[in-house]
Amino acid sequence: METTDKIAITPRRKFLALMAQSGGLMALGGMVWTGYLEEAKSAPLILRPPAAVLEVDFMRLCIKCGQCVTACPYHTLSLAKPGDTKPLGTPFYIPREVPCYMCTDIPCVPVCPSGALDVKSVSKITEGVQELDITKARMGLAVVDVESCIAFWGIQCDACYRACPIMDSAIKLEYKRNERTGKHAYLTPIVNSLTCTGCGLCERACVTEKAAIHVLPLDIAKGAIGSHYIKGWEQGDEKRLEKAGGDVTTHTKRSEKSATDYLNTNEEMFK
Repeated sequence: METTDKIAITPRRKFLALMAQSGGLMALGGMVWTGYLEEAKSAPLILRPPAAVLEVDFMRLCIKCGQCVTACPYHTLSLAKPGDTKPLGTPFYIPREVPCYMCTDIPCVPVCPSGALDVKSVSKITEGVQELDITKARMGLAVVDVESCIAFWGIQCDACYRACPIMDSAIKLEYKRNERTGKHAYLTPIVNSLTCTGCGLCERACVTEKAAIHVLPLDIAKGAIGSHYIKGWEQGDEKRLEKAGGDVTTHTKRSEKSATDYLNTNEEMFK
């Protein structure tokens, strides 16, 4: 009979092997946890369903149940999964792939059990009765890249204009003379931030390889005027000054001098 000599595993070897395995598992767990934390953070460019509250509140209220995703008949909404670089388990949509089709009954909103989607923000009162109004949604704002939009080249294209469900309001066409040809007109799309819902139907319809019109979250797409600038020609706009507090004067090194001093000193002109 053949005999084989087995190497005895001492308690010391068992201990070292266990320590090595534990160290490997800890390192793997750390990497997984780090990835989870990175994706669990709020994503600034993410687009939420209609009636979503402010992102900071949405992240607090959303329970990641997925009911809004299930209710959407067009499969517009998705739940963020690992690798999406978005807060895990939260609903979002990508307009270039599947936009919001502006359902009049907005099925994704009433099913939300936590208040992350606020029904009142997409409702109106008609004869004392509350009814849904998808045109009140503000999922984002469409922004046109005038360098990539072929309409700004002088090529006739109104794809985004025709796709807009609130045509001649959310997107209008502006007519300008084409000085290059002297015969044709520019028909360029202009987005109205007051009525654009951010549905993304325009982005989906754009004919360029990468959409020249794209939807961004409102706080990214829009600037902030500040309460100390007013439209003197609009009645009532001065009321915004009531909210302005403190000193709103811009202070620079130039402002420390009189206008005659810095205007007559060449080296100060471009500082």
